[in-house]
Amino acid sequence: MDEEVCELCGRSSVDTTEHHLIPKQYGGTDGPVAQLCIPCHKQIHAIFTNEELAGFYHTLLRLQEHPTMEKYLKWIRKQAPGKKITIKKSNRKKGR
Repeated sequence: MDEEVCELCGRSSVDTTEHHLIPKQYGGTDGPVAQLCIPCHKQIHAIFTNEELAGFYHTLLRLQEHPTMEKYLKWIRKQAPGKKITIKKSNRKKGR
């Protein structure tokens, strides 16, 4: 069995999911995808709206350079692959 690696945080031996870099609702159904660990995938959707993802944050580099994601990635890279990670929606996305 091949070892799965998250294309965003670089951790290996993690379960990955397919993330459409341009959300499907904005025409990304057949567009580029990235294999992300579940915590990274959830973190992206907790921080950004689909409109933001389609409009600007549609590459791994742009996601990695966002200040909130930089802080998260620095932290998640230190976590064991099997550790349960809880993700909370950002206050900005909650409308606060």
